Amino acid sequence: MKTLTTIGNLKDFAGQSVWLGCWLNNKRSSGKIQFLQLRDGTGYVQGVVVKSEVAEEIWNAAKELTQESSLYVKGIVREEPRSQSGYELTVEEIEIIQITQDYPITPKEHGIDFLMDRRHLWLRSPKQRAILVIRAEIIRSIQQFFDERSFTLVDPPILTPSSCEGTTNLFHTKYFDEDAYLTQSGQLYMEAAAMALGKVYSFGPTFRAEKSKTRRHLIEFWMIEPEMAFVDHEENLRVQEQFVSFVVQNVVKNCRKELETIGRDISKLENIVAPFPRITYDEAIAYLQEQKHEIQWGEDFGAPHETAIAEKYDRPVFITHYPASFKAFYMKPDPNRPEVVLCADMIAPEGYGEIIGGSQRIDDPELLAERFNEHELSTEAYQWYLDLRKYGTVPHSGFGLGLERTVAWICGLEHVRETIPFPRLLYRLYP
Repeated sequence: MKTLTTIGNLKDFAGQSVWLGCWLNNKRSSGKIQFLQLRDGTGYVQGVVVKSEVAEEIWNAAKELTQESSLYVKGIVREEPRSQSGYELTVEEIEIIQITQDYPITPKEHGIDFLMDRRHLWLRSPKQRAILVIRAEIIRSIQQFFDERSFTLVDPPILTPSSCEGTTNLFHTKYFDEDAYLTQSGQLYMEAAAMALGKVYSFGPTFRAEKSKTRRHLIEFWMIEPEMAFVDHEENLRVQEQFVSFVVQNVVKNCRKELETIGRDISKLENIVAPFPRITYDEAIAYLQEQKHEIQWGEDFGAPHETAIAEKYDRPVFITHYPASFKAFYMKPDPNRPEVVLCADMIAPEGYGEIIGGSQRIDDPELLAERFNEHELSTEAYQWYLDLRKYGTVPHSGFGLGLERTVAWICGLEHVRETIPFPRLLYRLYP
């Protein structure tokens, strides 16, 4: 078996002859020279085949290659400042693995349904590859942020007997002879974990059976949900803004090439540095009314409202102190104004909407019991959750960040469907 290197590591082999395992992304010819655009998953490099410098069978093999054909190629690594990778390959040998026939995604324009039906192949395109590399960097940065701050990763269950926010939008299944649901949040379980470990976070898939077709919604998506004991609302906000700043700046530092590939305005990301601006729900309502939006106090915000508010700022903005009437039962009321809760949504700039929702949780056993009655929740199903306030209750806070919306914002994508390898949408379960 050949000893292979990768395109991403060519910088370590300047002037040397190396083997690559790769695919042909594209090619062009100018008479006695063929230019092969090669990819191997770690990057792209141009392979230059000079007719006078290779055997006839090597030249003919290069001519035979079609888009997405697979091959081994041997060549000398040359520095080339004009190349995106900074290097090119002077080809010496070619071993064809497979000649691809009639590859369906050609360099011409294709409709989105055509591409989504061929998502398994569309992933190979330079833009889609770059998005997945950025997504991976975002995930790595998320874990680094929490791991470096003594948070413990805890995995909540995906199958649950009940919901933390009602079962209307949950996928129902049978758990032997019982009803069960695919989780829409691991938060309640993370609260239990925080009482054992202090600071915890989960990172896993969640599911919402909303019949929504907006550019911000997926049926299956990934959530990051930290929960922190002995942390109040203000400290919770500080953690959130430091967290998002850390992730964005890591992407700017480590994925500049990929950001350039997808055409992202990097200067807008360089400006994402904590602290972030904050406005109250009251202030947001007043501003929207000034801008002639038809919305009254006590109504929740929709996408147009969030976008209008975000346009005032060049970085994410917190909207705090929402009315308790339409927020989750577990959110702690403001002691000075019980009709609003100690919560915040973080709204991303450039029209990407809410990327984080968080709050200080109710820690008073009697108040939580009242909320259970008001929301007609089953104390039997939630007895374990009530126990958390019965046995050593403490002030605690947490939040949830939606990974795909965050990827969409950082990448500047029009639709969330490109942020995940195989998106699950209202009418799409294939491939």
